[in-house]
Parts: sequence; C-alpha cells; structure tokens
Amino acid sequence: MLQHGRWRSDTLWELAAAEVQYQESGAGDGDGGETVCERSVFLMGSKAGGKTSILLRCLERDEPPKPTLALEYTFGRRARGHNTPKDIAHLWELGGGTSLSDLIQIPITLVSISSLSVVLVLDLSKPNALWGTMEKLLHAAQAQVEKVSSNAQKSKPGAKQHKAARSAARVLPKDYPDRELISPFPVPLLIIGTKYDLFQEFESDKKKVICKTLRFLAHYYTASLIFTSIKSESLVSKTKSFFSHLAFGLDRGKTVSCDYSKPLIIPAGADSFSLIGSPPTTDVDIMSLHAKNPKDLWKKVYERVFPSESSGEQRDLKDPGKDPQYSEPQIDAMRAQKDQELEQYKRNVAKSWKELVLET
Repeated sequence: MLQHGRWRSDTLWELAAAEVQYQESGAGDGDGGETVCERSVFLMGSKAGGKTSILLRCLERDEPPKPTLALEYTFGRRARGHNTPKDIAHLWELGGGTSLSDLIQIPITLVSISSLSVVLVLDLSKPNALWGTMEKLLHAAQAQVEKVSSNAQKSKPGAKQHKAARSAARVLPKDYPDRELISPFPVPLLIIGTKYDLFQEFESDKKKVICKTLRFLAHYYTASLIFTSIKSESLVSKTKSFFSHLAFGLDRGKTVSCDYSKPLIIPAGADSFSLIGSPPTTDVDIMSLHAKNPKDLWKKVYERVFPSESSGEQRDLKDPGKDPQYSEPQIDAMRAQKDQELEQYKRNVAKSWKELVLET
C-alpha cells in the first residue's frame, strides 16, 4: 500500500536528518534484517506541462493540481509486504519550466545522488518549446550531478563519499544498443511526453518528427520514454508503472510501443539508432546543415520544423509577476496602478531636469 505526505517543515527536516543519519551510519550495508530503502525522484520539465497531475496520480491522491511554486517537496511510502519496513521515496518537483533551473542544486546533493532518478516532463502540445526545455534542464541537472560527484571525490577520504560519487557514474551492460555512440545521463532518466490527447490531433508528418526526435534523445541519454495523457486511465497506469520503478524499484512491465500512430512506450535499452532511422527531413540536404555531432544534427532538423521560441519570450518567463498562472486580480490591478504612477513620476522628473537645464 502506498502512503504519501505533503510538505511540512517539521516532516521535511526530520526526514532529511533521518536520511543523513541513515547514510552516515552505514545502515543497510550488513546482512541483517530488512532495512528501509530510500530513493529520490526529481521531476522537472515544461511549464504547466502536467508534472503535478502525474505526481498526484502516481501517489493515488484525489485532489486538484495546483501550480507549483518554485520547488516543492513531498514523499511517498510503500510497504514491501505484511509487517515489513516501508520504503520511502523523496519526491521533488521544479516549477516554472526553465526559468528556475538554478534551484536544481537543492534536490541534487551528495546524499541524494546515490539513489537519484530524474523525470523530464515535456508538453507534446507545445513542440516549439520542447527542445529548448529539454536541453536547458538536462544540461543543468547533469552539471549539478557531475559537480556533486566531483566534490565528493575531492573531499576527505571516506567510504560513504566515494560510494555516492561512484553511483553518479552509470555503467551500461556490454550488449547495450549503440553503447559506443550514446551519452548516458549520469542517473536513471525517464522522459514523459504529456497531453497526448492534444498531440494526436497534429498532422501525421509533424507527429513523426516529434516522435523520432524524442526516441533519438531518449536512446542517446539512455532514458525510458513514455507518452501519456491524464485523460487516459490506461496511459496513466503505464506511466505509474515507470514512475514506481524509479521510486520504489518495482517492475515497470514489458510493454514496448514504437508505433508513431500510438503512444510511445519504450523502456531504456529497448531502442536503437538503426530502429529509429535518420532525422526526418525531405526539404534539405542533411550535409548542408553543418552539424557538429549527431545530436546537433537532430536539433537542426527538428528546429526547421518547429523553430524555438524567441529569447525575449523566455526572458519574460523569469518575472513571476507577469506569469498568468499566478494571477491575483486585486493585486495585479494595484500593481498596474503603481506601475503607471511610477512611469508618470519618471516623466515628471525627466521634464523637470530638462527645464532646469534650459534655465541655466
């Protein structure tokens, strides 16, 4: 049975302290009785892409989702059997899309990376923002994991530090498809494409570009990939299986679907570059794109079909006061009035300075 909790200051710090004590004491290293297994899962991705909805459904919580403010923490517990310790999943969710990527350093720490997984949620209904969101967030998360691992190796010699540092480097089986051509993400990664109900209304050619590109990225980073919609109980159930695999080590099932006319469901290691094929382009010679590497080539092809959002639009996202999902009519009206008063004050000051200069 799954249990869950929402953020409370005492619970959060008690859990954090208990986790540190657990890690430092070496609990679980011996051959004694059953011990509590703790894992951390960090969700990030498209703004308003459905991260909270997915988390609530996976935790079996029947409540309406609310916009995530910055970074939120919750946890889930699951008993492995009757009268057995309950495993704990520490769950972090980053809001704001890419605008708050600096907060990634909070959930990715020396304590967490030994059991950390990352879930990247991408809104399939907004393909023009998809590549940029993926690129910025994965780069920030990977940089933080590597920074923590490097700092652990440089710190004082200690078994626990080195154990955490080693865990940040994934070792793939020798028979892993395209082992020499991929760039494994340093911790287990799950890519979830959301709002499939809207995505399936796209033109066939555009759907194929998005599907092939996400298959390439998932395989390149050794990630699992699944498309879902909160409106489909079947897809939610499959998504929950992948999530529970990361959070509690449960079996994620054997379903594999690579058919572009259906929701993609591809566990890590079940795909290959030969199955994915070349980038989907018909109107340009691939050699003329001057790509630096395979990933850059896929990016150039993808952005010819779905040009990335302008930097100006992305800069606007960094001001939460202008974000419609945080709107407060009375406060916003007062803010607008004060902004007008400020502009009028600036004009009056400028005018008075000009008059002063003319008089002198």
